[in-house]
Amino acid sequence: MTAAPRTEEPTAPAPERPGLAQLVGAGALAGARAALGVYSVLVKTLYYLLRGVRQPGAVARQMYAIGNESLVFLCVVMGFLGMIVVYQTGLQLQRVVPDLGMLGANFVDLLVRELVPSICALMLATRVGAGIAAEIGSMVVTEQVDALRMCAADPVDYLIKPRFVASVVMTLVLSTIAGTVAYVAGMLTAGTFFQITPNTFINLSLVGVGDAVSFLTKCVAYGAAIPVVSGYCGLVTYGGSEGVGWATTSAVVSSSLSVVVLDFFISGACYLIFG
Repeated sequence: MTAAPRTEEPTAPAPERPGLAQLVGAGALAGARAALGVYSVLVKTLYYLLRGVRQPGAVARQMYAIGNESLVFLCVVMGFLGMIVVYQTGLQLQRVVPDLGMLGANFVDLLVRELVPSICALMLATRVGAGIAAEIGSMVVTEQVDALRMCAADPVDYLIKPRFVASVVMTLVLSTIAGTVAYVAGMLTAGTFFQITPNTFINLSLVGVGDAVSFLTKCVAYGAAIPVVSGYCGLVTYGGSEGVGWATTSAVVSSSLSVVVLDFFISGACYLIFG
C-alpha cells in the first residue's frame, strides 16, 4: 500500500508591523486624549473651588506636605545653582570687560524672570508630582477611588482640589525663599572670587514690572499644572503596582513637559506685552 500524500497545513500570515504613519497617528491620538483628560480635570478642579465640599484641614495638610518637605531640597538646589551661575558668568565677563559692577543686577534679573520659577517648578514636578500620582494611583488600584464614587463623591473634589490650592500657594512661597537663597549664595560667590562688595552686588535697577508679573504668572501657572497633570495620571492608573509605577513616571515626565511649554508661552506673552 502506498502512503497517502501529506498535505501541508496553511500557516497564518505574520502580523504586519505598524508603519511610521500609524505610530505617529497613534501617538497623536493618545496625546490628544490625554490633553482632553487633563483639561477635564482642570475644569472640574476650578468648578469645585467654588462649589465643592469643604474639607477642614485638607489644604493645610497638603501645604505642609508640599512646602515643608520641599524647602530644604529647593534651597540646596538653588543655592548651588546661584553659585555656579555667578561664578561662570563672572569668568566669561572678565574676558570681555574688566568691570563686573552690573553682575548682581543681571543676575537678579535672570533669577526673577526665568531661573527661579522654572527650576523650582521642575524640582517640584519630580518630587510633588511623583508623590501625587503615586498616592492617587495606589488609591485607584486598591479601589478606594471607586468607593468614593459609590458614595457620590467626585475624586477630583476630594483628592485633587486640596493639592491644587496647596501647590499654587506653596510654589509661590517656595520660589521666593529659594530665589532669595540663590541670590545670597551668588553674592557670597561674587565677593569671594571677584571681590564684589554686597553694596555693589545688590542692584535691582534691571528688575521691572514685567519681570515681577512674569515671576508671579509662572509660579501660579506651574503650581496649577503640576497637581492637575499628576492627578490625572494617577486617576487613569490601571493594574497593580506596575500601573502605579507607570503613573508615577508619566506624571514626572508630563509635569516637566507642561512646565517647559508654559514657560515658552508665558515668556513670549510677557515679552510682547512688556518688552
